[in-house]
Amino acid sequence: MPERGRNPGKHAPGPGEVARARRGRRMAIIRGQDRSRWTDFYHATLTASWSEFFLGMGLVFFAINLLFALLYTADPHSIANARPGSLADAFFFSVQTFGSIGYGALTPHSAYANVLVTAESFVSIVNIAVATGLVFARISRPFARVLFSNVAVITMFDGTPTLMFRAANQRANQILDANIVVSFASQKVTKEGIVMRRFEELKLVRARTPLFALSWTIMHRVDEASPFYGQTRDTLIENQVELIALISGTDETLSETIFARQAYAPHHILWNRRFIDVLAVTERGLRVVDLNRFHDTEADPVISAP
Repeated sequence: MPERGRNPGKHAPGPGEVARARRGRRMAIIRGQDRSRWTDFYHATLTASWSEFFLGMGLVFFAINLLFALLYTADPHSIANARPGSLADAFFFSVQTFGSIGYGALTPHSAYANVLVTAESFVSIVNIAVATGLVFARISRPFARVLFSNVAVITMFDGTPTLMFRAANQRANQILDANIVVSFASQKVTKEGIVMRRFEELKLVRARTPLFALSWTIMHRVDEASPFYGQTRDTLIENQVELIALISGTDETLSETIFARQAYAPHHILWNRRFIDVLAVTERGLRVVDLNRFHDTEADPVISAP
């Protein structure tokens, strides 16, 4: 289904919305979402970076212990050998209880304290279980290490202008039964004046490979049936064109389906350029892919720039 709407640029997003979109790795700013997005804790922990994840876990740990420390100080004599009313002593006693350390210097000294220790022990068990499950889910989640070229080029191939970009598997294994889908996204205006985002799937020279181990050049012939036909840089920018590539396949080591995605804006598409060859063969017959030149292009005198 295409996305539709009238005057999409009428309300400019504020700086806070842009920052949140970037942190959340979103492709758009979404307004009017239901409140359940704030409760999608599991998805948030899986998509956060490792530094954000551990920072969040640390803040949760500190907040829980601070809460129990405040509850302990409600009874100044609840902890034996602690200074009466000392928040610091209560906090460190809470940390010992929460971590099941129990040095023995600080101990519960009243029925009220024992009730709090019981409650905190239960919270500690739940916290450890949740933290263990989240760390395992993050570590075990399959992900691809597919490198896409920074740019796409339009060059002559077999006498036809052809759109090309490259992908490489950065792991020393193979991706089995790899498939790629490339969509041409553009802004269209209907006769009724409705602005719509349309997605057209590009016909590729080879959209599937049984083994994806080294480098793969994805190609689309720009003929009369192609949405690229007759396009220029200016029309691509005017129509807000974006190429969206999605590779999927089975990692032979993990035996899991993995995905990789890349998007190309108009300024990432170069005319009159072609990729530099990165494949070579050693004297022993081994194939070598030079990723240091993976993104490099050179002038192509065969096709003229629009």
